[in-house]
This record gives sequence, C-alpha cells and structure tokens, in this order.
Amino acid sequence: MSLYGRIFLLNAAVLVLATGLLLGPVTVSSPVLAGEAIVLLVGLVLMLVLNAALLRVGLAPLGRLGRAMATADLRRPEPRPEVTGRGEIADLTAAYNAMLDRLEAERTTSSGRVLLAQEAERQRIARELHDEVGQTLTAVLLQLKHTADHAPVELREDLRQAQETTRAGLEEIRRIARRLRPGVLEELGLHSALRSLAGELSTSRLRVTTHLAPGTGPLDPATELVVYRVAQEGLTNAARHAGAAHVELRLGPAPGGGVRLLVRDDGRGTAGAAEGAGIGGMRERALLVGADLRIGPGETGGTEVRLDLPAYPETGPVPPPSAPASVRSLRPPTPGHER
Repeated sequence: MSLYGRIFLLNAAVLVLATGLLLGPVTVSSPVLAGEAIVLLVGLVLMLVLNAALLRVGLAPLGRLGRAMATADLRRPEPRPEVTGRGEIADLTAAYNAMLDRLEAERTTSSGRVLLAQEAERQRIARELHDEVGQTLTAVLLQLKHTADHAPVELREDLRQAQETTRAGLEEIRRIARRLRPGVLEELGLHSALRSLAGELSTSRLRVTTHLAPGTGPLDPATELVVYRVAQEGLTNAARHAGAAHVELRLGPAPGGGVRLLVRDDGRGTAGAAEGAGIGGMRERALLVGADLRIGPGETGGTEVRLDLPAYPETGPVPPPSAPASVRSLRPPTPGHER
C-alpha cells in the first residue's frame, strides 16, 4: 500500500472513532456539564494518541532511511538500507541505494584520477630533485673540494664544514626523491620496498621491525602501490605524531583469506583526533582496490592501521568491480615513456 493510502486509512480510523462517539450515548448539554467535558477530553486524548501511534508505525521506514542518509560516508562503505515492503517508501529506499552506488563509482573514478596525477607529479618532482638539484649540489660539492685543496690553511676547516653540510643536503635530497618515487618497488618488489622503507624510518628513538610472510600471493602493480603508500603513511605518522618508540610492520595472509597489512605502534594513540589528509588519502587508496582499512587503538595501546585486501582467484588478481577501468592502474608511466 502506498504512503498516501496508509495515512488516509490511519486518519479515517480516527474519524470513524470520533463519529462513533458522537452517535453513541454521549451527549453534550448547553452549558456543557463537567462529566460531559471529561468524556470529550478523554475521547480527544485517545484519538490523538491513536493517531500518533499509527503514524509512527506508518512512517518508521522513513525515519530509518533518514538516519541512514545522515550517517552515510562514501569513504567508509556500509551496508545499504534494506528495501522492505512496497510503495513509495520502498521505491525511495531503492532509489537512495542506487544513488549511493553511482556516487561511490563517481568518487572512485575521480579519486583514482587524482591519485594517478599525484603519483605522476611525485615522479616528476623526484626526477627534478635527483637530476637538477642533486647534480647542482654535486657540482657545488666538487667545487668546494677543489677550493678547499687550494685554500689557505685557516680557511680549510670552514670549507670542510661547508662540504659536510652540502653532502648532508645532497643525501637528504636523495632520500626525499626515493620516498617520492619508490623505485625499489618496481625493481625488487613489495617486500624489499617495505624493508627499505622501514630501514629509512628507523632511528635511535624509533625502532621499526618487519614481519613479511612469504607466500602472500601475487598482487597487481596498483595493489602493491596502495600497500606501499599505506605502510609509508602509517610509519610516517608513527614517527612524527605518535611519540612511539617501537613500530611493527606486518604483511601476510589475512585470517579470512586475502592479504593483510598491519602497522602497529606503542605511541599515544589517536585520542579522538580528527582525521587529516594523510588518513583520508589512505582511505581513498583502499577504496580503489576494494580493500578494507581500519584505523584505531591497538590491543595494547598505541595506534593500529590494518589494511585487508580481498582474496583474489588463483588465476591472478583482478581489479575490484568498484574500480573503473580508467583508474585500475595507479602506477604512473616510467621515466622516458610518458605520453
């Protein structure tokens, strides 16, 4: 029955009850007696209560749909509202679910294009840092060495310090370029790239341990890049914001099938802090490969970042249905092959 028919029947039932009271033994004198007024007031209250209860029952599906609309978040796909019954409410719920599907597909497409452009820009900046800035600093370093070899003795120490400062800057430029463009991921694979990343972030104040289980199954390049970037962001957050002394990086089979990436630290935790651009970027990347990303407190404190990748068939990984063909590969073209 339609929503219009339900409301009409509910109000009709109330009016029938009122008519029954008037046609019954209830009479009204002039002036109205106290007993008659009490009977009329009680009847009015009963009709209002009955009408309110019937309307609440009839409009309950709209309330559930409204709550689902208020809590919908395209970055965290949740079960769609269940389509129950027939009529306008069922049609509205189905239309809302279809709208969410379209919005998620459009968001995935646009996010994929943004991330693809971001990766290409990272590669461009990394090449410029390595080729332009790196070569310039190398030339400066050689010039300083030549000058120091021919300078008076009283200036040599200052020139040596300038050499060391330039050398440290050159190493920092190379480190930034490596993080912007994970060449080791393309050349040696995901496990080597994660070990290299953990080694770069390990310091005297932060110990990073890796547990990379073999036999996690083949992953396509887009998925490997997502795993690497999520691990990179998780480790960077632990090093910069968590105040952690130890971070654990794990990659292996998930309990329910598929592959699980786990980054767990012993820092101060999220403490209800708002999600920044880094976490938002991780969620966007996870959606592109159909993965489930959970960020929250760990079992023994600190913060835990868990990325669960879906199980792929034995024939090899295939892009998830939510990832359009235009964004199924997030890895930008290698240098020298740009179009």
